[in-house]
Amino acid sequence: MDTDSRARFGDYQNEIYLAGLSGVLPAMPMNFAELEARAQAALPPSVLSYVAGGAGDEFTQRANVTAFERYGLVPRMMVGAARRDLSVDLFGLKLPSPLFMAPVGVIGLCAQDGHGDLATARAAARSGVPMVASTLTVDPMEQVAAEFGDTPGFFQLYTPTDRALAQSLVHRAEAAGFKGIVITLDTWITGWRPRDLGASNFPQLRGHALANYTSDPVFRARLAKAPEEDVSATVLEWIGLFGNPLTWDDLPWLRSLTDLPIILKGLCAPEDVRRAKDGGVDAVYCSNHGGRQANGGLPALEALPGVVEAADGLPVLFDSGVRTGADVVKALALGATAVGVGRPYAYGLAVGGVDGIVHVLRSLLAEADLIMAVDGYPTLADLRAEGAIRRI
Repeated sequence: MDTDSRARFGDYQNEIYLAGLSGVLPAMPMNFAELEARAQAALPPSVLSYVAGGAGDEFTQRANVTAFERYGLVPRMMVGAARRDLSVDLFGLKLPSPLFMAPVGVIGLCAQDGHGDLATARAAARSGVPMVASTLTVDPMEQVAAEFGDTPGFFQLYTPTDRALAQSLVHRAEAAGFKGIVITLDTWITGWRPRDLGASNFPQLRGHALANYTSDPVFRARLAKAPEEDVSATVLEWIGLFGNPLTWDDLPWLRSLTDLPIILKGLCAPEDVRRAKDGGVDAVYCSNHGGRQANGGLPALEALPGVVEAADGLPVLFDSGVRTGADVVKALALGATAVGVGRPYAYGLAVGGVDGIVHVLRSLLAEADLIMAVDGYPTLADLRAEGAIRRI
């Protein structure tokens, strides 16, 4: 897909309707509920529980989704919205849209061939939608980055307790061509996840999605005499390194690791955002991990306006609960600079591989574009103007 055609996202519906004139129906579902049902049938139960499940009774996960129902755009007419501009500038990068693929730690296992990280990177190259690659991948970050094409990618860091290993991972990401480091703050310990507990399954404890560790020279040196094929030794070493309960005292060290943009993920409190900004981060990422880590919390969307205000011009990335193009538009109207999608593209991968992800991304962008057209918001600046969105 060329850059110009990406900018006319709503034209995707024309492709589908015109194909229908020849009797060709979409191979992929056109709504999230059907996509989820198809993915449930395609994914192994253990992977499904990990991807679809949340913390506790999943109240926060559901609340993330339903929070979008409490907001609505105010339609504006006769504004000449025949063409829309969804492009954004982020860290000096010109992106065709504000959509990105949020990090999913087991996305590699969602593909039928077990290489979902590579498939996601290929979908990024085809769609122009950036991927935030997780630390927890099936294939090493260098192989993932090699599939991005002209689309920028970002590396998400679960900061290990070994600072030398953290430095190694970040420097590898730099060398591989990633354009920013997303540091996740809310997953130094695993939340209470009944679906995974019921299956007694945690993929990394079985040696899955640890390629960035097993390919790292610092990690390999820590294994010392253990043979490379000793999965138990690898897992035990990983367990001892994974969880680093970072504090604000660690921020100068994190900032010193790289000249790449640093984005702190998991910030929902305005006080934390102001402290992060004072500490020299390049962006903040409003998210509650899609409700996977802590139950009973505030929906991320409800925290977003306060985060945007506290950021005071600093870019604000957002995810949690995004299921539709309408959700994307609402998050943008509430001030998000860029909006991440997680489970929908994971389900698209499970059902249709690279084509499935691309379909999900194009559908989200088409709906967002068409909503902006119908409701009279030609640009993202118009969408973010005061009075564009109201609480229902």
